Amino acid sequence: MREVFQQELAEVQDRLVEISRLVAISIHKATRAFNESDVSLAEEAISEDEKIDELTIELDELAITILARQQPVARDLRIVVSALRISASLERMGDLSTHIAQLARYRFPDKVVPKSLRGTFAEMGTLVTAIATMLTELLTNEDMHLAETIRNEDDKVDALHLNVFEAVLGETWKGEAADTVDATLASRYHERFADHAVSIAKKVQYLGTGAWQQNTGAAHNGS
Repeated sequence: MREVFQQELAEVQDRLVEISRLVAISIHKATRAFNESDVSLAEEAISEDEKIDELTIELDELAITILARQQPVARDLRIVVSALRISASLERMGDLSTHIAQLARYRFPDKVVPKSLRGTFAEMGTLVTAIATMLTELLTNEDMHLAETIRNEDDKVDALHLNVFEAVLGETWKGEAADTVDATLASRYHERFADHAVSIAKKVQYLGTGAWQQNTGAAHNGS
């Protein structure tokens, strides 16, 4: 029974990695669509969210079955419960990627944000794509250095997010109301995507070290 249980735990990890890979692909397409006004990439990113949702449901069902049948305790219980929480964050990251792609689709053939903010969003897109890629590697190898790197990169995303808000609220902002709404929403989606990655990284650190890593940066709220 113990060998079967370990195989089931390994399957849980493999499924988390698979979902994370899909999320990384989705955010790469979504941010490119957003910054390049590429409606084809936007459609691809949006359509892939259904697969992410489907795999998340399957993983959750597997984890719940393990809990019911194996009744794990101690670290094994923490692994299964953490997997459920991680899958929820990955599913939300897929949703946020879809939201970014939808903005690109809605505004096509125009760019989503004014020229003054395009450099900021291009940098933000590069950062969140890199974070998603690192997250997949973290879930695969449990490299704790990657967990710290993700947290550091999230600080950069937070700074860019603040820059966007300062820009749209500043006296020199000349965007229309729709521009203000789009920029604010898009920035929030990027920021929350990175926050969920940090949340996952903290859970992996906890499982690897047994110590909960407190966030030393700004508080993260919302969903």
